[in-house]
Amino acid sequence: MDRVERAVELKHERHNCCQAVLCAYADECGLPVETLHALASPFGSGMGNMAGTCGALVGAEMALGLARSEGRPMHRNAAALLEGFRERCGAIVCSELKGRETGIVLCPCDDCVRNAALELERALEG
Repeated sequence: MDRVERAVELKHERHNCCQAVLCAYADECGLPVETLHALASPFGSGMGNMAGTCGALVGAEMALGLARSEGRPMHRNAAALLEGFRERCGAIVCSELKGRETGIVLCPCDDCVRNAALELERALEG
């Protein structure tokens, strides 16, 4: 199973969206899964309980930094990952993605996890 679908599977195994993406890429991150799981635990329902950035996107950005930082600036790669996610999902803020105020779900959690992982795959290849 590839890591993108593994991330979605982890989402259904009692991981929040951030944990699912970050832990699916544990082999790239250089930290124990337990540490990654703990690091990502506050980002369930996005940052600030749906008030901020989607947790899946946060997890992808964390994984990118751990996997590819090597002392070099990550601004361009991080920005490309975020913009790719926004294009795929329609927003980056959890409450907007879930239609908290509009009642219109732009992107369900499984797809947010999948899309964050797909963009992370793209960033890791580049």
